[in-house]
Amino acid sequence: MFNRPIRTATALALAAGLALPAAAQEFDPASMTPEQREAFGAQVRAYLMENPEVIMEAVSQLEARQAQQQAVDDEQLVSRNADAIFDDGYSYVGGNPEGDLTIVEFSDYRCGYCRKAFDEVEELIASDGNIRFILKEFPILGEASLTSSRFAIATMIEAGPEAYKSVHDALMTLGGEPSEPVLRRLATSLGLDTDAILARMSDPEVDRRISETRALAQTMQINGTPSFVFGGQMLRGYVPLAAMQQIASEIRADG
Repeated sequence: MFNRPIRTATALALAAGLALPAAAQEFDPASMTPEQREAFGAQVRAYLMENPEVIMEAVSQLEARQAQQQAVDDEQLVSRNADAIFDDGYSYVGGNPEGDLTIVEFSDYRCGYCRKAFDEVEELIASDGNIRFILKEFPILGEASLTSSRFAIATMIEAGPEAYKSVHDALMTLGGEPSEPVLRRLATSLGLDTDAILARMSDPEVDRRISETRALAQTMQINGTPSFVFGGQMLRGYVPLAAMQQIASEIRADG
């Protein structure tokens, strides 16, 4: 979202256009003398002072136009990067692999809103039954985030998607720092080969997957977590369960 001064200035310009009669709007300001410009400005100011609601109408109209344009831009981004988003060959794919709607989440284990969304996303997938769900490891909140993602990706490489999902779920609810002793206990509790997974964390393939996901996020103009791709739509930020259900319904209704 752009900052308030720019939005207000733009809104004032729009409001001026809304406020003026048709005849005045057809007049070319460039042809005005300095005196005429001054008088014109005074009239616009006087109108807006008497009718301040016009400014809010202009702001609302501006934001609606920007939202429309953002939606169009996002659809184009999703279309151009569809292979990397939906079929990168290494991200976890869960839910119903044959589902009629694919949801992709860019997530960070240390992100409070990702943790808040975790149970709701799980409920959405379980209750819907027809969603293909893809998880993108997107560690952006410091070294602990990176360590957690390395451990999860190493688990995927070493032990497969089911083990990865178990580790992912555990990391999403982990209370402390992801130190080596903590990760050892976590892997052991899940019956995994702890030494093999910890050794795999330094594998160049882990670096490659993280780098490619970060590059994709930059291309998609994603700079925060959680961020979602619902079909062809982008959702940047936390979305409550009811809203996700509504969006899924609307996408299906649109065909």
